[in-house]
Amino acid sequence: MKTFTPNFLWGASSSAFQIEGGWNEDGKGMSVADYNSFQRSHKQADSKVASDFYHRYEEDIKLMHNLGLKTYRFSIAWSRIIPDGDGEINQAGIDFYNKVINCLLAHQIEPFITLYHFDLPFALVEKYNGWQNRDCAYAFQRFAQVCFNAFGDRVKNWQTHNEQNLMVRVNERINIYQTEGVNVEKVRAQMDYHMFISCALATNDCHKMVKNGKIGPAVSSTMTYPASNRPEDVWSARMNDNFKTNYALEMYCFGKYPAYYEKFLRQCDIYPQTEVGDEEILQSAKPDFLAINYYRTLVTRYLPIDEHHPFGTRERGMNEVDFNLYGYFTHEINPNLKASEYGAQIDPTGLRLVLNDYYQKYRLPMIITENGLGTPDILTEDGKVNDDYRIDYLRAHINACYQAIEDGVELVGYCPWSVIDLLSSHQGFKKRYGFVYVNRDDFDLKDLKRIPKASYYWYQNVIKQNGLD
Repeated sequence: MKTFTPNFLWGASSSAFQIEGGWNEDGKGMSVADYNSFQRSHKQADSKVASDFYHRYEEDIKLMHNLGLKTYRFSIAWSRIIPDGDGEINQAGIDFYNKVINCLLAHQIEPFITLYHFDLPFALVEKYNGWQNRDCAYAFQRFAQVCFNAFGDRVKNWQTHNEQNLMVRVNERINIYQTEGVNVEKVRAQMDYHMFISCALATNDCHKMVKNGKIGPAVSSTMTYPASNRPEDVWSARMNDNFKTNYALEMYCFGKYPAYYEKFLRQCDIYPQTEVGDEEILQSAKPDFLAINYYRTLVTRYLPIDEHHPFGTRERGMNEVDFNLYGYFTHEINPNLKASEYGAQIDPTGLRLVLNDYYQKYRLPMIITENGLGTPDILTEDGKVNDDYRIDYLRAHINACYQAIEDGVELVGYCPWSVIDLLSSHQGFKKRYGFVYVNRDDFDLKDLKRIPKASYYWYQNVIKQNGLD
């Protein structure tokens, strides 16, 4: 029997725009995530209804309680609290999250709040071009303060940004829509920097405002293998991890860019504008933990520059997230791993490696806040979802967590993605992750009935046993 510590936080995760619906109800403003989903609404579901948690939160929290969750990691929609991002506070938004938090606590589930999960208020795009302007960082600080004031008496675990290191790679998620005549990489670097400033400001405010509060960032983890044992390929793999994740962890934990990343930004003439006092802000903000989102590993080969691609040229790789960088790395498929239907290569051992790597470098407690298998699920005629493939995936990854703990890693919780089926950013309801099936498809809401899958009952037993057989 592989049992975890008695206080291990077994949980599950979601995000506001992917689960709530009610996108403009009770004063909520439009977010970047809403805007982007509407652009694809002719192809897939959008955020207008999503999983309808906004109206069904009591039913869903009861399902969480029956599942046995110790914690529920979810996000607060910034534009539900402050519809235009930096103006009037919407009391109806605060009231909604108070009801959610109180309902969770009444069911003995600890709320774990993410402040920003890809859903910047769209009004800040129109006003500032979002994170490109430093005022957006101050708007986020104020939003965080409002949340700490409203919910900090009951919520002690907080995340600042979800996957900033991934978000900044995807133009639509950081509202880079018009690129003609614009140095996109310079804009991207400036937005990234302002998000780091906002994270530091919110981290310090949490420590001041929330008694016994703990706060940290959630990163999209990368573990990259070299395509061969050639030294340049080994170096390319290391640099892919550095450019995709490690530079951000260095900034969160130590308050400055690592030398390799600063050199790159300056050599490419995209180093962001800074202000006097920034170094003090960044270095004073110490995370209490690291939240890790893990789905897959990667493979790279060294990519030399050529006459058409000078140093630092970025191009789309196998997808927008896994961009290639001349002078550093290009991506390849790992022939030794199976992949999900949507291309994520499944590698539980990579999770063990990631956890060991991060703990050795940063010596902070860690919690898994996303890990799961996204795939189409079939509802049988007798009203069941037999997702044994998801059980196999989760069992292997929980086992990797156990092995990492045996290695000496301080891992305090596991919150797979996702608690119920929710809106996938690019596959709508074709791609499902949840322990609970939501009876709808992209263009037919049906009855939105909640149907626990086979994985629900399996995970219920894992939590009950506090581990794996």
